[in-house]
Amino acid sequence: MTHAYPFLSTEQKKELSDIAQRIVAAGKGILAADESTGSMAKRFQGINAENTEENRRLYRQLLFTADDRVNPCIGGVIFFHETLYQKTDDGKLFPQLIKEKGMVVGIKVDKGVVPLAGTNGETTTQGLDGLYERCAQYKKDGADFAKWRCVLKITPTTPSSLAIMENANVLARYASICQMHGIVPIVEPEILPDGDHDLQRCQYVTEKVLAAVYKALSDHHVYLEGTLLKPNMVTGGHSCPKKYSPQEIAMATVTALRRTVPPAVPGVTFLSGGQSEEEATINLNAINQCPLHRPWALTFSFGRALQASALKAWGGKKENGKACQDEYIKRALNNSKAALGKYVSSGERGAAAQESLFVADHAY
Repeated sequence: MTHAYPFLSTEQKKELSDIAQRIVAAGKGILAADESTGSMAKRFQGINAENTEENRRLYRQLLFTADDRVNPCIGGVIFFHETLYQKTDDGKLFPQLIKEKGMVVGIKVDKGVVPLAGTNGETTTQGLDGLYERCAQYKKDGADFAKWRCVLKITPTTPSSLAIMENANVLARYASICQMHGIVPIVEPEILPDGDHDLQRCQYVTEKVLAAVYKALSDHHVYLEGTLLKPNMVTGGHSCPKKYSPQEIAMATVTALRRTVPPAVPGVTFLSGGQSEEEATINLNAINQCPLHRPWALTFSFGRALQASALKAWGGKKENGKACQDEYIKRALNNSKAALGKYVSSGERGAAAQESLFVADHAY
């Protein structure tokens, strides 16, 4: 018979659950600004900006110094390692700036995907080595939550039971290491939208993956009240000939979550998964209007879906700073409303609002 040797004190549990609840307080979600240097190269290529450390700092400084209208919309910001140690023009460390706005600082801690031998192109995520020490350092440097991304894909033969089990275990191991250091783990088992599968297939796979993830978290004694889940919305594949309504997507998504995610989890922060900015917001809104009981906060952890129009408006030019911030603020306000089920689409276009942000086989 298993026996639990408690590894978190009452105070540690309270700290973790308080952090998680602050991030997903009503109307708040997460700005994912943790794109790796390679991902930023792709983003900057699209606007003809050079991918230098200074340009990355300048662009993120614009996002982080957006005016106080974003404060009620953003509960947490996920940083990439480099960004955690960068400063504003006047010498203030980015994490300090974010904390002064009442937001929680997060850090991406995984080291990217690697192939799983003997599978049809499936992957696991590396980065457990040294994670114990890195978490201790990141906590000292101001991070209170972390993110680790695993990737699964839907084809006639995948995800395999090996990929599901291995990724669930690696997420659980990461989560338990984070919690030992007072860091709230965001558990991200992303099922890619690549493929022509229908909504039902995505829902089935999402349920199987999430069931495996929560079994692994239980096996690893992870304290669920001090975690967040970052899943895909349940949608048809990108090449699926049938297009589903936001209400169908919402019903499939909430049903999958209700069958697999314990109510002890404080919040679910959806990834945008290559949806356009507007599409992601409309679907999040529909999820929060779904007539089924939803015991968790259902909100956003968007990268491209908060930044695409802002990046385009900036274009790498100093004089466009205000335009960039205005686009970002608009998206943040829209998603904040959607997280409450109160967004009404005006059909207005941001610089990239309706553009598909899909990247095939998306690997940060």
